[in-house]
Formats: sequence, C-alpha cells, structure tokens
Amino acid sequence: MLKPRSIFAFILIATACAAASAQYAWVDEKGVKQFSDTPPPKSVPKNHILKSKGTQETSNDINTTDNANKTIDVPAPKQNTVESRNEDYNKRRAEQAEKDKKAADAQQAANEKNKNCERLKSYLKTLESGIRISNTDINGTRAYLTDEQRTKELADAKKASSTCQ
Repeated sequence: MLKPRSIFAFILIATACAAASAQYAWVDEKGVKQFSDTPPPKSVPKNHILKSKGTQETSNDINTTDNANKTIDVPAPKQNTVESRNEDYNKRRAEQAEKDKKAADAQQAANEKNKNCERLKSYLKTLESGIRISNTDINGTRAYLTDEQRTKELADAKKASSTCQ
C-alpha cells in the first residue's frame, strides 16, 4: 500500500515536470531573448518564437526574420576564455591608471593653488604693514613703491585673494 507521503511526492514531481515542459522562449522587437512560463504576447510574430510548449529550442545563436525582412541577430554569450579575461583585465587596468592620473593631477593643482594662496597672503600682510617695498627695474635700479602704487597693489592682492579660502 502506498503511503500518503509517497503519493504527495509523486504528485509534486509530476506537477514540476509538467511545469518545466511548459517553457517559452522568443526574441522581442529589440532582439533580446525572452524566457517565460507563459506564452509570448500576441504581438510577437510566429517566426520569432524560439521555443513553445512541447517543443525544444533549436540553437543558442538564432537569426530570425520578421515580415519586413529585417534580420534580428541574437548574439551568442561571450565565452570566458583566457584571452577575453586578459583583455578585460588590461581594460580595467588602463581605466584605473587613467583615474589615478586624473586624481594625481587634481591633487597637484590643489597643492599649487594652496601654495600660491599662502604667498599671496604673505604679500598682503607685507603691503598692509607699511614696510617700504622695493622692486628692481630692467636696468637693475632699485625703485620703491609709491603710496599710489602700494594702494593699487593692495587692491589687486585683495581681489586675487578672494579666490583663496
């Protein structure tokens, strides 16, 4: 005599087998393979249906043609070969090197800006202190800043320091 557990297991297995055979596969209008346990929509042409209830899929790389003679290519999945893995690795390495270079350039630019801001702040303090400031002209002669020149330099330095924090 069969036990209730055995009957239940038999029914469960039979149902699972029936559900597994009711699989559908088709190519949509974008060329993407679709898989489902429900039939494809009515808008899918018959020649785009790859697998229906009770049939088996014929190929992984199927070209189908719709009514407008437009070919839909379904690409085969990319094989995981040593060459493809090396290519992917080299691509990732090049992208990382580019990111590192951009980060280093940005860091160098920030360092230069900070250094220039420090120099500008020092020059501003010197101008505000009232100490006599001299420049050397083309002939090598020392010339001191006049009050008008100092005022102009101070205004220019303050304007330039507005970009610094």
